[in-house]
Formats: sequence, structure tokens, C-alpha cells
Amino acid sequence: MLLGTNYFRHAWFPIGRLTSDGNSYQFAYTAGAIVAQRQCGFKPLWSFPDWDKVYESPELFSIFSNRLLRPSRPDYPDFLRWLNLSQSENDSMFLLSRSGGQRVTDRLEVFPPPEVDEDGRSHFHFFARELQHLPQKALSLIDRLQPGDLLRAVEIEHIENDYIRRILSLSTVDGCRVGNCPKYLVDSDFLRLYQDHERVQIVVEQVNLSPAPQAFRLLGHLAVQGGGGFQPFSSSLYQPIFSELAATGATIL
Repeated sequence: MLLGTNYFRHAWFPIGRLTSDGNSYQFAYTAGAIVAQRQCGFKPLWSFPDWDKVYESPELFSIFSNRLLRPSRPDYPDFLRWLNLSQSENDSMFLLSRSGGQRVTDRLEVFPPPEVDEDGRSHFHFFARELQHLPQKALSLIDRLQPGDLLRAVEIEHIENDYIRRILSLSTVDGCRVGNCPKYLVDSDFLRLYQDHERVQIVVEQVNLSPAPQAFRLLGHLAVQGGGGFQPFSSSLYQPIFSELAATGATIL
């Protein structure tokens, strides 16, 4: 599982990797954290102060566990239902990957590597972002969407404070915008495929009406046919930092 940060509003970086071998959890920074440090002054997370160390714990690190609702909370069954998961699901890593683990107190988000099925198709589940900027008409449209309805992703450029921000807009097939895709899906391997509707399909997985939080309003499902060199999250930015890299402060681009 990967950890990303929207360190500044216009700049997003993959900064770490969370893994589990079934007995313990491991966290290591990726080269994207060094780039974030050089470009935006990103500092190591309080829980993980050393760039080149692999951290290990028998329990899920608190920086991640605090991003999940506790099963004792009365709204926990609703939380699982919003994620479209079984009420018996208790795998913390899976819950983090489906929910994104976002909090209002920081700019971190968790996202998973693709789930690859027996036919070689890669699957991603994600919640539509930035719905707070949509007009009421668009929010009403989202409420009427049904599971299986097709969606489209279109790359657009948005000028913000003289900075060109790349956005992956999410819309219905007739062009009605229903939010944005997460920033981790604005990846070169994805961008060259989004208009290839024979290989890429985005559908509505589930719509959660009030009292679900707006962040969990629209759950999408992206499926990509494998082959053709498709290797998401494979660039150097997503790879763990080696000791030599941290010692030199080198930047990988």
C-alpha cells in the first residue's frame, strides 16, 4: 500500500510504502518523499523521522490506525456499508485502501496497488473527490446514478495562482461532471489509456446518500485491461529509498 501527500495544493507526491507480511507491518519512504523535500520543503513524518530506515511494528502504526473508525463506534456498520464491504470485513490494510484514510488534520492519503484478476485486468476502487465544488444540480445527479452506470475520466488543466494544475475530471458519458479522480490516478500510465474505452472502463460502484459524508458519496470502480506495457505506480518515485540515496540527498525525477 502506498502513501501520498498533497503537500501544497498544486503538488502531489507518493511518499511512502506500507506493507505487511502477516506478522508485522513495515513502513519505508519512497523516492517521491525526497522530491517533495527538495521541491516543497516536505519534512519526515513525526512517526517516521529517518528517510532511509525501514520501520517495523507488530501492530499497525498509529498514524494509519487512527485513520480508521473503531469497530466499537455505533456508525461502524454504516462505515463498512459506505465502502461497499461485508459487515465481517476486519482487515485493516484493506479498509485503509478502500477508504483512502484521509483526515481533515493533514494532507495524507492511502492508496493500494491494483488488484489483478485471473484475466489480467487491474481493478481500482476510489471515491470521487472535490464534490464540495460542484453545483447542487451535479450533486442531485450523483444521487440518481445507479451501480454499473458508465463514467468517463478526462484530463483538464486548471490554472490556480499562476500554476497549471492537472486534474482528472470524472463525468457521466453525456459530459456532466460528477467530481474528480484521486490524484494518484493522474499517472502517465493511466493518462495514455483513459480514452481507450476498449481497455479502460469506469463504472459507478455505489452511491451513498445522506447521512454518509460527502467524501464517501460516489464510489467508482476502474478496470484496465493488462498488456501494452501498463505498469501503474512503477516509476522511480514509488520505489523505496536506499541508504545511499538518503545519504546524498539525491533527487530522482
